[in-house]
Amino acid sequence: MSEQKHELVLELTLDAPADKLYRCYTDPKLLQQSFAPAPWTIKSVDTDVRPGGRFNFVMASPEGQEYPNTGIFLAFEPNKRIVTTDAVTPDTFEPSGPFMIAEVTFEDLGAGKTKYRAVARHWTAETKAQHEQMGFHEGWGQTARQLEALAKTI
Repeated sequence: MSEQKHELVLELTLDAPADKLYRCYTDPKLLQQSFAPAPWTIKSVDTDVRPGGRFNFVMASPEGQEYPNTGIFLAFEPNKRIVTTDAVTPDTFEPSGPFMIAEVTFEDLGAGKTKYRAVARHWTAETKAQHEQMGFHEGWGQTARQLEALAKTI
């Protein structure tokens, strides 16, 4: 697992099939159930899964403070790969103060297991450090495990 200059990387083997994990990540109702590390929640999701389509959600802290996240899908391969960014807003493609490009891959390992790999690519060392201090590995790891648990129910 090599990391480039401004990347944070998380790799896990999840006990769920790649197609179900992908579905949990792209279906707004399922994404809302697993995308925030508990006790945080996702208040709303607005997605249009296609290159240039919306990837918007509102995350809420346990105290109820809301954090809107606006971005777009850059690329996707069904059941294998999703790439998003917050660098531009959907529809208008206006710059929005980019934080990262996120790439999540699902590699089918057979027997209902999947290699899950999440990469957060940042423009600067400062934003990478900020994301790391926010708890990238812990939060994204917990979210991946929530995704795994949800995928087992569908």
